[in-house]
Amino acid sequence: MRFARFLLGSSEQIGLVDLQKSVVRPLGPAVQDMVQLIVNAAELKCVPADGEEIPLEEVQLLAPIVPRRNVFCVGKNYREHAKEFASSGYEAGAIKGAEIDEYPAVFSKPPSTIVGTGDDVHLHSHVTQSVDYEAELAVIIGKAGRDIKAENALDHVFGYTIINDVTARDRQRHHKQWFLGKSLDTFCPMGPWITTADEITSDGLDVKCWVNGELRQNANTRDLIFSIPTLIATISAGLALEPGDVIATGTPAGVGIGFNPPRFLTAGDEVKISISGLGTLTNRFV
Repeated sequence: MRFARFLLGSSEQIGLVDLQKSVVRPLGPAVQDMVQLIVNAAELKCVPADGEEIPLEEVQLLAPIVPRRNVFCVGKNYREHAKEFASSGYEAGAIKGAEIDEYPAVFSKPPSTIVGTGDDVHLHSHVTQSVDYEAELAVIIGKAGRDIKAENALDHVFGYTIINDVTARDRQRHHKQWFLGKSLDTFCPMGPWITTADEITSDGLDVKCWVNGELRQNANTRDLIFSIPTLIATISAGLALEPGDVIATGTPAGVGIGFNPPRFLTAGDEVKISISGLGTLTNRFV
């Protein structure tokens, strides 16, 4: 199943997406919050298969979920990206020959960064001159847990969506800790909807990103250094994950800093990200 958050006129609603018909079916006033829906996931079997059908073109898709706490993000989780980042000059403290980390690098982005597909992303030109894109598979936690074992980790996954981990590279470098470079308002486009875990196999998904129609990133999630079960086990060690938590799993090679000279985003650029089975996330930078 695919669940979307959307606006119909001024009314924010949750609905079930039918891609074959290109419609969304509102779940009604009893389901007004995506985290609530995830918490009550056992009731999904009772979601009606019929009812009002609204063409997708008539609604405004919102980010499918705004988590109640920061998005957990993983850096340098594809080998070729780890290498391009280390050689770019934008990784503070980079050591040649040590591009691949022994443990996952985990940081976060606050909920204020989240916008939906079709929304503008602000370049904040008074703050940064080096805005970059990062196409990523995101995991939505469905079942709470602490100290989750890797072999049980996928039992805690509700579904998946797409994230663009937009980054101000100069702030990422200057401040060493990545939070300030990753957390400017609108710097986490997400969507277009959540695809439930029973619909896809997460370790074989194509991840592609285009900038103004030019293919820049083209990889597969089987190339992740740290697998999704490993990431869930690592993050949940001593830290309880909650339903609705979001984990962005890292970006492949082909980001702006991978070019010489770097190719940062400018006003009017359009970034489109597609992941197998999850749809397409498109945003314009202003």
